[in-house]
Amino acid sequence: MKNGAKENVLAKAPVTGLLFRLAVPTVLAQLVNLLYSVVDRIYVGHIPETGSLALAGMGVTFPIVMLISAFAMLAGAGGAPRAAIAMGESDNERAEKILGNCAMLLIIFSVVLSAFFLLTKDKILLMFGASESTLPYASDYVGIYLLGTVFVQLVLGLNMFITNQGFTKISMATVCIGAVINIILDPIFIYAFHMGVKGAALATIIAQAVSCVWVIKFLTGKKTILKIRLKNLKLSRAVVVSVLSLGISPFVMNATECLIQLTFNNGMLKYGSDLHVALMSVLFSLTQLIWMPMQGFSQGAQPIISYNFGAKNMDRVKKAFKVLFITSVIFSVAVIGVIEAFPDLFLRLFTSDAELIHIGRGGVRVFLAGMAIMGAQSACQQTFLALGEAKISMFLACLRKIILLFPLALILPKIGGMGVWGLLLAEPVSDVIAACTTTVMFALRSKRILKA
Repeated sequence: MKNGAKENVLAKAPVTGLLFRLAVPTVLAQLVNLLYSVVDRIYVGHIPETGSLALAGMGVTFPIVMLISAFAMLAGAGGAPRAAIAMGESDNERAEKILGNCAMLLIIFSVVLSAFFLLTKDKILLMFGASESTLPYASDYVGIYLLGTVFVQLVLGLNMFITNQGFTKISMATVCIGAVINIILDPIFIYAFHMGVKGAALATIIAQAVSCVWVIKFLTGKKTILKIRLKNLKLSRAVVVSVLSLGISPFVMNATECLIQLTFNNGMLKYGSDLHVALMSVLFSLTQLIWMPMQGFSQGAQPIISYNFGAKNMDRVKKAFKVLFITSVIFSVAVIGVIEAFPDLFLRLFTSDAELIHIGRGGVRVFLAGMAIMGAQSACQQTFLALGEAKISMFLACLRKIILLFPLALILPKIGGMGVWGLLLAEPVSDVIAACTTTVMFALRSKRILKA
């Protein structure tokens, strides 16, 4: 499709059909992307005799993995909507400048993060809830994973620019290529070569390296609207500030996830055992199972919202949000309903340890209950982001994790001796309050934003 025709689709095609056409590949891409981490945990959790400890060890590495993803979001989710808005204003030169600057930021982030964590990983892993039993597994996994940080950063960050140009099938292919390679290599490295968690990490970085080559080849090729050009890699202060100001919201969402996982892992070790840390690994995986498809649908809607907001076509912006909101709420309610009804089914995906399944059954139901209404939170917050409303999105990102969940996770375990159950209860309480607050704020602020 010609570049002009692609932009015309964003401006003219019927909103509902266009949104689903863009969103379905993106949702599938997010689900496949989930396989990167989930498949690793599934294979590792079923390693004979040591599976539960290895799963707990991988769970302790989540904060580092999430922080790496957070920096990718800082550049990618901050730059892609800015580029889409610039395209809607018919300023593709500025959009390419944003793309080039974001590519350079991702490379810089990768080098700094890799060096820092490789030098400090064991000390940090102990802070994140590793015990003497689980530290060797955590250290082995993250030590190899960090060698592929540059691939992870470029794939996560730059693929958003492919999605926001409307090339959702290409962005889906980016994730699918890597996921398929990861799924094939995992059992070979983990079981056939007896590499354990090292094999899971090696499979992941090889898969991400191939995906990285795919992304860069597309964004320097003939089919893309926006191209990575050498001249645009030179950082511009104005562009960087603009990108970071918008990207700070999704960055905080991911970075605070790091803080939350640290708090929960340490809490589970304090009030429970290594098995409870392994349970948190499963719970965070299931949380991703819910969040990532909703984020995928939001990313499918984002090009329509951002482009038409830049083009001042507010009727299409409102229509796209309405479809996004309804679909996200239906999805979150339906998925949580299935998990609440069949918790054992989801636990057995990750472990065959009867004791872990026993302690996890009630934990799954409590921990995930509040996510039934998180479709509303996702739709409203991501639409604020698509409209370029950095401050509001930043506040909402802080509200759920920092203002609510973090203190609740520290306070509730101490009330009435709830311990582990207090930790688990903190999640649904913060989810419900955050979702209600975000929805009300959007109802009050959105009309003013669109009129302005």
